[in-house]
Amino acid sequence: MTQNSPSDGSTPNKSDSSSSALLPPYSGNEAELALAFDDTGYANELFGPQNANLKSLAQVAGLRLLSRGSELTIKGDAARAELASKLLTQLYSLLRSGVRLQPGDVAHAYGILERSPGTELRSLFQDAVLAASSRKTVVAKTLSQREYVDALRHSDMTFAVGPAGTGKTYLAVAVALSMLFAKKVRRIILTRPAVEAGERLGFLPGDLADKVNPYLRPLFDALHDMLDAEKAAEMIESGIIEIAPLAFMRGRTLNDAFIILDEAQNTTREQMKMFVTRLGFGSHAAITGDITQIDLPALDGPPRSGLVHALEVLHHVEGIRIVRFGKEDVIRHPLVGRIVDAYDCYEKHTR
Repeated sequence: MTQNSPSDGSTPNKSDSSSSALLPPYSGNEAELALAFDDTGYANELFGPQNANLKSLAQVAGLRLLSRGSELTIKGDAARAELASKLLTQLYSLLRSGVRLQPGDVAHAYGILERSPGTELRSLFQDAVLAASSRKTVVAKTLSQREYVDALRHSDMTFAVGPAGTGKTYLAVAVALSMLFAKKVRRIILTRPAVEAGERLGFLPGDLADKVNPYLRPLFDALHDMLDAEKAAEMIESGIIEIAPLAFMRGRTLNDAFIILDEAQNTTREQMKMFVTRLGFGSHAAITGDITQIDLPALDGPPRSGLVHALEVLHHVEGIRIVRFGKEDVIRHPLVGRIVDAYDCYEKHTR
């Protein structure tokens, strides 16, 4: 039985086994479902350019999807076909209400329904974190991201732990900006350890900003993705947004601020204790990191990350929430998810 029939209805190339190998097996209970959408424009947007969304869904669900105009036929395993039908119906309703789909949304949404069939996608896709300007609206796209956004909004301190591409830093910056514009905080402070230089920045060329920028570039990137360059520069110049290496936090008490510590796995125990005790009245802190990517230099043994230590010490403290992300929360290019899988598999077999 051919599982990788193309969604445009053409005859599949039986010699191409590379994609079919990625598809999960059928349970043996097959079904054929028909969907008809009443607006051709929205249907085309749902299907994607050259049926890209349908092809993505066919691959992750192991189904055959054949479109003709605004009509769609779903063939394959009955349970998965029903789930795909539910998914496309919900996404079509979202499109009609003004929500725009981004590349990868269909595949991610299918994964959400597969893990939690009762999920209403509207509650995810319409919960905008930030609409600071016409430049960017940021939305939580997985259940863990939604939990994370809720924690950032309502907890004094939030730890976010997980692999690259899960939105830990990006969502923290988005929530920080939304709270700043809502006047819930007066300033934003973005920081991370400059591990590669041992936090001794003096030998780098240029002024202080030139020395610091290489280590804080990811925070700049997230900020500039959400704000116009002039607006971002103005807020940094005025001190409303401060970007500094972790070493500069010592001795400060930070009131009415949203503070983000990025790459926290590269803090020492002493640095982490210093940072978590900087929190002042009216402030929120987000601490993000990936404990599989620790770059601290080994001294008399394996490095002991301040993030790993803090998760052990502070997990029961009231006012602190810990959100853990997994590979299913990776939102970047699909290749990133496969890379994470490959490293996980390798590490399991080499321990």
